Amino acid sequence: MHTTLDTSDIDRFLGKPVDSSTLREPIANNDIRSWVHAMHYPNLLHYDPDYAAESRWGRLVAPQSFAIAADDGHGAAPACVGRIPNSHLLFGGDEWWFYGPRIYGGDWITNERIPFDYVVKQTKFAGPTCFQRGDNFYRNQDGELIAKQRSTSIRYVAEAGGETVDTEEFDEPEWSDDELAALEERKFGWIQMLHELGHRERWWDDVQVGDKLPERVFGPHTVASLTTEWRAYIVNNWGTFNLRKQDLEGLGFTREMAGHENDPDMMRINPELTDGAYYGPSRGHLFARYARRIGMPRGYGYGASMGSWVTDYFAGWAGEHGMVVHSNANYRGPALTGDITIQTGEIVDKLVDEEGRHLVQIKHLMANQKGTTMCTATAEIQLPKKPEGG
Repeated sequence: MHTTLDTSDIDRFLGKPVDSSTLREPIANNDIRSWVHAMHYPNLLHYDPDYAAESRWGRLVAPQSFAIAADDGHGAAPACVGRIPNSHLLFGGDEWWFYGPRIYGGDWITNERIPFDYVVKQTKFAGPTCFQRGDNFYRNQDGELIAKQRSTSIRYVAEAGGETVDTEEFDEPEWSDDELAALEERKFGWIQMLHELGHRERWWDDVQVGDKLPERVFGPHTVASLTTEWRAYIVNNWGTFNLRKQDLEGLGFTREMAGHENDPDMMRINPELTDGAYYGPSRGHLFARYARRIGMPRGYGYGASMGSWVTDYFAGWAGEHGMVVHSNANYRGPALTGDITIQTGEIVDKLVDEEGRHLVQIKHLMANQKGTTMCTATAEIQLPKKPEGG
């Protein structure tokens, strides 16, 4: 078992902005459509122009989860600074604050990134493990702060993760035709909730502590669905960003998991080598042989996508007149290929904050079909208050 982890290089980066890549073109409506398609979020507000025209915005609007799609590193860059030799990285969680401005087609989104802090803890998964946090500040072309994301990365000796991989999880579960048909019915239950709410308000007055949110189900996850997610992050398509130069081996990534992912120089020479879905630190998501070398039993989902599922779950329930103002999610286990994802929630508090906003606090659980916890989260969601006499 590995007993040491050298994190001494991280300190010199804390509190100092790090480089960001920039978009080459403004956000397009089809970027938004690709995102909600990939995130399994069939909310008509974000892809159907006729429905969106009748909404409070009068046009297509991006979901609150979309800001991360306009970043070049899934929000993890400020949580992955400093060299840790022979290491790998997994996403550990995300905390989000949303400030009101929304993203539309035609917007230019930028991200200011500042490393925040880190701590080393002993874990069963990989021995000494660094939990590192960094902040992302997403703004539009008018300088308006859209959201702040505090991302947590888990950095550990890659070999140590490989030593503890669960061999009993190598094989995907098999789903019968009847089971898949029943699953489609479960999936549609949450989609039907979106249709039934429509453009109406979900009033703060009408919900109570103890109320359960409708179950949301999607999957089974496959290499195809994970690839669809990967392509929805704008940076993962050739030529979309003015890319910053990275040195993944300089961060301590092992050679087989480093490569030229999003390398601007190599993209002009041989872009095949720059695609992280095939080469580099992201290849473990789609290829079991590399997943197992870093501690995952088979292909697995993206942490940033898991965080977006959380935001979409809350926002879809709140409706177009509500807003997620804060959420804090901890990722406990991956979305493995062959598994399904089940989201549930319960209102645990109602309050009016110091700004006069009418909020509900919700506890959320994300699990697979075996009941294994994938993510836990809490969120504060603003809902409209009925007018006096209403």
